[in-house]
Amino acid sequence: MPSQTIDHRPPSTSSWLKLYYFTRFAFSAAWVAAAFTIAKDAPLLAAILLVGYPAWDAIANYADASRSGGLARNKSQLLNVIVSLVTAIAVTAALGHSMNTVLQIFGVWAALAGLFQLVTGVRRWKSYGAQWAMILSGAQSILAGGFMLKMAAGAEPVGIANIAPYAAFGAFYFLVSAIWLTVSGARRSSRVTA
Repeated sequence: MPSQTIDHRPPSTSSWLKLYYFTRFAFSAAWVAAAFTIAKDAPLLAAILLVGYPAWDAIANYADASRSGGLARNKSQLLNVIVSLVTAIAVTAALGHSMNTVLQIFGVWAALAGLFQLVTGVRRWKSYGAQWAMILSGAQSILAGGFMLKMAAGAEPVGIANIAPYAAFGAFYFLVSAIWLTVSGARRSSRVTA
């Protein structure tokens, strides 16, 4: 799906968005690797990862909104920061209760964060193009949230490995977005210099 959109933002803003997407990919990929390996049998590490994931999302959205005009201009990211912080606190409290409750909290968070990410992607389309992966990621996150809620209500035991695929898809979409913006920027540069 090629984008004919011309980037009207300063190069430093475009560079920031690429760096942001690559950083989000790296964090999510590392989180998934830890969740599927060492955290499976280490409850304390799993707890840290489960609280850290939404906390990181809040920090990342705050940093991105700050570099993109501030939270007042980026309401969907402001809402994402709030929901992610509340989720980190709720997960901390729920860890002493049950993993099913933790998964329910993650399900609600995934759905809300996905909605806010979708809105952010749609809003950014005019300025950056190449936001289709973020829009798809947001939509898929909403669906994943519903799936987690259904799984949490079941009788099967759940754990961090049930959340890791959600984070893996997020990592994939962040990587695709970063690469797409990089390639689009290179194409624009080559057309300008030609």
